[in-house]
Amino acid sequence: MSKLNPVTEHREFFGVPGALGIATFLPIVLVFFYSVCNEHYSLKGVSLDLNKVAEQIPYSWNQWLDLVFDLTVWKAYLAWFFTLAVLDVYSPGKDMDGVTLRDGTKLQYRINGVFMSGTLIVLLLGRLFASPDWFLPELQFLYDNQLKLIFITIIYSFIVSFVVYFMSFIPLRRENGLGTKERILSINGNSGNPIYDWFIGRELNPRIGAWDIKLFCELRPGMLLLLLINLSCIHNQYHKFGKISNSIVLINFLQAFYIFDGVLNEEGCLTMMDIATDGFGFMLAFGDLAWLPWSYSLQCRYLSLEGNDVDLTWWQALSILALSFFGYYIFHSANQQKSDFKQGKLESMNSISTPTGSKLLVDGWWKLSQHINYFGDWLIGWSWCLPTGTQSVLTYFYVIYFATLLVHRQTRDEAKCRAKYGKAWEEYEKQVPYKIIPYIW
Repeated sequence: MSKLNPVTEHREFFGVPGALGIATFLPIVLVFFYSVCNEHYSLKGVSLDLNKVAEQIPYSWNQWLDLVFDLTVWKAYLAWFFTLAVLDVYSPGKDMDGVTLRDGTKLQYRINGVFMSGTLIVLLLGRLFASPDWFLPELQFLYDNQLKLIFITIIYSFIVSFVVYFMSFIPLRRENGLGTKERILSINGNSGNPIYDWFIGRELNPRIGAWDIKLFCELRPGMLLLLLINLSCIHNQYHKFGKISNSIVLINFLQAFYIFDGVLNEEGCLTMMDIATDGFGFMLAFGDLAWLPWSYSLQCRYLSLEGNDVDLTWWQALSILALSFFGYYIFHSANQQKSDFKQGKLESMNSISTPTGSKLLVDGWWKLSQHINYFGDWLIGWSWCLPTGTQSVLTYFYVIYFATLLVHRQTRDEAKCRAKYGKAWEEYEKQVPYKIIPYIW
């Protein structure tokens, strides 16, 4: 057994069957979302017209080739991805160390999201003011080629996940902190089963030189594409119907705030589970490149269609804004409190000592629930769905999916902490009995 890379004992998602099921089912879900939310058919209520969905399925080989391998759309997406990659490497920013790895070393990361996103906004505004009637062909191209881009991002996430999987078997050119050329593998992705390891992520931090593929995919191509998709929905609504509904403006604002908030707090990602603990495989590649932009944009895509626009009253809009910022307040202040505590700035707060020498915070925000930050995050998700009104259950998919994701993360964290802290964790659960939602669960 490698001293650096222990063999994975526990397999999540029921191992290989779960990995294959998710890798097959979730791409189908994205295509299904498009099938019930486009110019030809839009789902109302909970009743589904399967005939209208079936009418959209290509039946000839040439139609499928045109849909999946449109060269113009592929060139556009690859130009997007690699332009961002080049900017990620060469844009000005500050270099920061990540967490300490198992070999005792720390990887360095270039933090330059503010410059990159600012550059994108300046370019968009410049194009907008230089275009007659505020028409941007790029945004209309994006809106008109949604299904092709959905297929491309799905296929590309498969390509990326296979590339990083095979890279994980190539020895490093330099020695690591233990004096070997072994790559640091994920604790969860070193099972020896190629399907499961490809899905969950075999290597912890796949890199090309100093460029970190995982952090780039986490914050760049999918997140910024989400911003453009939402803007393309406003653009289409304005130029096709001559108006812009306040509901679609509100969701654009709230999700743009979420995106830029992530950019401004980019360095905080370095200690997140996705970056510090999980390997980078199909699960994260698909989630970052395909799932995030095309499932998170579902509300705007729905509202952009004829007959689906919602005009909110001023008190409805203000209430949704208040809910969103209340969620942000909980999320950020709770995370900041825990960060300050870990840095020794809040030693007066109540805590439980553990056998590892660390302490479990049971005061402030963190006496309300074990994952009070998750609760804040979930409230933000509600604010993205509520502007769509009660027209369709489809636009509330996000809060249902996100609740499932948060419960899964909570379960993973609980199992890890119970094994790590033993009796101290039992005492912690007595003092903080609620998992996510205070006084409920």
